[in-house]
Amino acid sequence: MKLTNKIGVIADSFRLPVREALLKAKEVGAEGVQIYAVSGEMDPESLSGPARKELKKYIESLGLDISALCGDLGGHGFQDGAANALKVEKSKRILDLAVELGTNVVTTHIGIVPSEHNAVYESMQSACEELSRYATGMGAYFAIETGPERAAHLKAFLDTLSTKGVSVNFDPANMVMVTGDDPVQGVKLLKDYIVHTHVKDGVRFKEVDPREVYGALGFEPMDHGKIAEMVASGEAFKEVPLGEGGVKFDEYFQALQDIGYNGYLTIEREVGTSPEEDIRKAVQFIRQYRKQA
Repeated sequence: MKLTNKIGVIADSFRLPVREALLKAKEVGAEGVQIYAVSGEMDPESLSGPARKELKKYIESLGLDISALCGDLGGHGFQDGAANALKVEKSKRILDLAVELGTNVVTTHIGIVPSEHNAVYESMQSACEELSRYATGMGAYFAIETGPERAAHLKAFLDTLSTKGVSVNFDPANMVMVTGDDPVQGVKLLKDYIVHTHVKDGVRFKEVDPREVYGALGFEPMDHGKIAEMVASGEAFKEVPLGEGGVKFDEYFQALQDIGYNGYLTIEREVGTSPEEDIRKAVQFIRQYRKQA
């Protein structure tokens, strides 16, 4: 196996302002970046037309691509039908920005897909159907991050939509840490939907209710600070450097090759005190697979 996929990094993992993070991404050897575009200077409402062109030119001057934008709006995704109209419109504006900046992928969390076809399921399905049609019309994708539910259940939900405009951002560590799912089998199940991936590793110490990690409508939510604390504490699971956790990367990368995935392998590092060092090591970890015969 010899990987040919480009290596990306989530710019926000450096915990620096956007332009400083872009420079760091270049320095550690990444070829692309994923950037949060929900609030602050990357909010579509804050980024004027000239500013968008200037940012795109700057990223190109560094020799980088944008692998994806992140459009996670929080608040249990699209579970709350009363909030979905505004969230759907915001998501569309983020996708507009993505296309303008040169990428056709916006990653997001839609909330945990219920096991039964209840009102929450219907709200999520309706919102995703609208977003799916919008994205398809632009030749683009909203990519749901794996983790809140098992791969088979996510596929069953995606199969109900009329287009593949809502697809998958595959994160193997989330599956290992939260649902205990097998990333290799997950790749095989979701092969028709994977348009972007994260490279992250983790270990699971005990079963955990996904709602305790991601929150759910009518269930006590977890804010990002508490999630980070949960991940770092290792009480139920823990994010660890690549190769030190439960993701079998030899098999995982081979599975991606087997399904013909040729998109980005984007590094995400959500914990730790030395993100730049961790990300630099992660780039080198992936590069090992480029040298294999």
